[in-house]
Order: sequence, then C-alpha cells, then structure tokens
Amino acid sequence: MPEAVDYSVIVTTRDRPAQLHALLGFLAALDFPRHRFEVIVVDDGSASPLHLQPPPGLNLRLFTCPHAGPAYGRNLGAQHAAGRYLAFIDDDCEPTPAWLTAFHHAHTTAPNALLGGRTLNGLPANPYSEASQFIVEIVYAFYNPDPTHARFFATNNMALPRATFLALGGFDERYRFASEDRDLCARWLEGGHPMRYVPGALIRHCHPLDCASFCRQHFSYGQGANRFHRTTGERGTGRLRDHFGFHLQLPRWFAIAWQRHPGLPALRLWSLLLLWQLANLAGYLTARFGRG
Repeated sequence: MPEAVDYSVIVTTRDRPAQLHALLGFLAALDFPRHRFEVIVVDDGSASPLHLQPPPGLNLRLFTCPHAGPAYGRNLGAQHAAGRYLAFIDDDCEPTPAWLTAFHHAHTTAPNALLGGRTLNGLPANPYSEASQFIVEIVYAFYNPDPTHARFFATNNMALPRATFLALGGFDERYRFASEDRDLCARWLEGGHPMRYVPGALIRHCHPLDCASFCRQHFSYGQGANRFHRTTGERGTGRLRDHFGFHLQLPRWFAIAWQRHPGLPALRLWSLLLLWQLANLAGYLTARFGRG
C-alpha cells in the first residue's frame, strides 16, 4: 500500500461485470495522481465469481461478501480503506476526469464536510432513465438550495472523511435497498457536520430502466422513506410533515418539465412523474402497514 492515500474510492457491485470494467477504465483516466487514491470493489454476492483485470497502475483491492445490500458492502469497504477520505460511486457511473480532483479541492477548504457531486443521465434516449434523473435534480433543488448548507446527496456521487463516517457507525445496514444515503446525511447533520455541493465532481449515471424497473426502483425508495421517517421520529430529529412541501411542488415540476421539453416529451415526463409518486406511495404504505 502507498504511504499516503488521500481517497479510497469504494464501489459495490453485483452481477454487473461489464459495467464495473467500464467504470475501472474511467477511474484509471482520472486526472488525480494514482498513488494518492485506491479503488476498493466489494462484490455483494454475485452469482458468478468476479475476476478483475484492473487497468495498469490502478491500485485496486477486491472484497467479497454474501448478498447483504449496498449499505453493508460500502461499510465493509470503508473498514478496509486506507484513505483519509472515502469516495462512493456506483458501478454503472462514468466519472469525468476531474471528478476526484474537484472533491479534493473542496476538501482543502472544508476538510470535515460530506460532499456531493453533480450527476447527469448518461442514457438520454431512455425516457425512464431521463425521468429518474429529473427526479434526482428536483430532490437536490429542494434539499440543497444553498450549496454550502446542503441536506441530501445520493451515494453514487459522494465523498466524506473516513474517520467521521466510522464514528457515526457508517451506513445503517437495515436499509437494504434504498435511503441509506438519506439516513446518513440526516445523522451527519445531526452530529453538527457540514455538507457541501460540488458541481465540478461530475458523473454520468448509465442506469437503463424500463417501466417495470422504474416502478420497482421507486417502490423501494418509498419503502426506504418509511424506515427513514420511523428512525428519525424515534431519534426525535424529524417529522413526516416537515417533508410535505416537497410533494406539494408537483405543479412546479410539471412547469419545469414543459419549459425544458415542450410538447409530447413533457407529457411523457409528466406521466412518469405521476407514476413515480404512485410507486413511491405504494412502497411507503406497504412498509408502513405490512410490518408486524
């Protein structure tokens, strides 16, 4: 291991070797000095053994575990990380060359901050992927109006101090499929730690979706939201009604969609926004009333 590693880039993966191979190529092309970062891949119970052939010079380590969800996998990677900072990215993402450098520059002025970067849809011809990214944008616009006092970032584009992350207990592994990032951000702020938005830390998310997978994704987000509201309520740090304002902005989202893509594309996006709300609500209610 190098004596000084600034960042440990942690990737969880499961049954997506082609996407992972592509990501490793993008990480090898980062303009950040290679001796100052490592890549930790955690195989979350893939059906077939994962055989990696990293690009030359990329400092890569692989860990495997039974299928337990991304929160568990990221915690496992963090436990073995050598870097002062952790950077999380998903295996279906494409970081731009300046991705890690942008995080590093932000950490020089805010060394204790949890940082979130900017994410674009890498599959613009896929209407479901485009709608899913639009949802991320409006979530960020609502929770992060002030870039220096942000409140939420997704784990596919995030960097933070390893010591603080471990002191907080890492990700809550009860979140098997969604909202572990939302919970971590809430606990981060509850602990008095800062969060900042870094638009220069840019990635493209290449996650193909169809109608069924779009619904499953947002159904699971609804299930995660139910657990999030229960746990923040138990801690006495959040109330469900504090988030109602987000959903009441649906007409504004429709207007933004029309301004960007007037006509038929906007109508299609409107229908997917409604489908998102229904799937999210169904997941929330299923988790709320389906548990014992």
